[in-house]
Amino acid sequence: MHALLKSSKHPVLIWSATRSRSLTSIIIASPIQIDYAKEMASSRTNRAPVKKSRSSSPGKKTSIAAVSLVRRSKPRTSQVFDSYWRFAHERQEVYFKRIETESQPWTNDPIIQSYRFTNVYRSSDRVSQFLIRNVIYDSRKSRSKSDTLFRILIFKFFNRIDTWKLLSESLGEIRWSTYSYRDYDTVLTQAMEARQRIYSAAYIMPACGVLASGRKHRGHLRLIEKMMRNNLVQELGTASTMAEAFAMLRSYPMLGDFLALQFLIDINYSELTDFSEDDFIVPGPGARDGLRKVFVDPGEYSETDLIRWVADRQESQFSRLGLAFKTIWGRRLHLIDCQNLFCEVSKYARVRHPEVTGISGRTRIKQRFTSDELMPRPWFPPKWKLNPLITQTFSSTSIAKN
Repeated sequence: MHALLKSSKHPVLIWSATRSRSLTSIIIASPIQIDYAKEMASSRTNRAPVKKSRSSSPGKKTSIAAVSLVRRSKPRTSQVFDSYWRFAHERQEVYFKRIETESQPWTNDPIIQSYRFTNVYRSSDRVSQFLIRNVIYDSRKSRSKSDTLFRILIFKFFNRIDTWKLLSESLGEIRWSTYSYRDYDTVLTQAMEARQRIYSAAYIMPACGVLASGRKHRGHLRLIEKMMRNNLVQELGTASTMAEAFAMLRSYPMLGDFLALQFLIDINYSELTDFSEDDFIVPGPGARDGLRKVFVDPGEYSETDLIRWVADRQESQFSRLGLAFKTIWGRRLHLIDCQNLFCEVSKYARVRHPEVTGISGRTRIKQRFTSDELMPRPWFPPKWKLNPLITQTFSSTSIAKN
């Protein structure tokens, strides 16, 4: 195994010198890249972080550093670990029964039957589906990259379908090229004065008072302006990794780890970027709570490592429990889906495993499941190449074409 790492100063060749069941030695032709090599090796293997030895030629500009990777102690799971997989399977069964227009009850699990949980795949959720279908890939003719990014940002800052419809009906097609702060502010202010909700309750959007005082939406509009005028769309296009694009979003006021990742995942549904959803993940607060419940002891794994550890083992774990998990037309669970599942299982465990405590200390699930509305036919980013398979499925079965 070998890889060429590039830096602004020296290219670095890394290769495996020896490998055994307990030890792997790596030769690195530049100590400058030790940290980068550590990250790469850690993400590619289930082994401990690297330890740099002293250079054999300390007086020379280019030296040889020997690095040893020792196997990390494995994480230990709780009883919630099996519930993680059982929940994923049963919640996905509900999803397919709903799009197949089967009548209730869709599950015999009283918790899933009684409480609201998001879909297993993030992209399958109602709001994500609206974003993909109506905001990014709507039926209108092609638009500029700047207009596409602006539409995504406007939608995501409010994350509410009704707010998007309100703005569209009041202002016409939403475009950066026709944007007016005063017009958008007027529509949103009038809605708030009429006691209409303009933000989703899915997660809290913090105010951005550093850019505008008064009502929260004004700071968000100014932040969107700042992102657009800083030519964020071009910067994202130059990002070579998902982590690099995440850092670009994370640099803006108000966007912490959680929101920066959510925004990036949604931008990545478009043609503006094309990263694999298995490239990068940052756990949110709910996922951290779920991780604490699923793992009694994380071993020498970070929270990010644990999410990847689970994602890498999904097929074997479903098989171990005798669960025939239905993917979305052959697309396996990616890191963002597994991270979201930790958040949902954190809630699920409050009722199923009340004796298992997490970080938040919450003991009940707030939202009851009350919706019996039909789900429209799913539609995903064309670059995933799932939509022809979905069309074939709908045309060859009795699934309603909504």
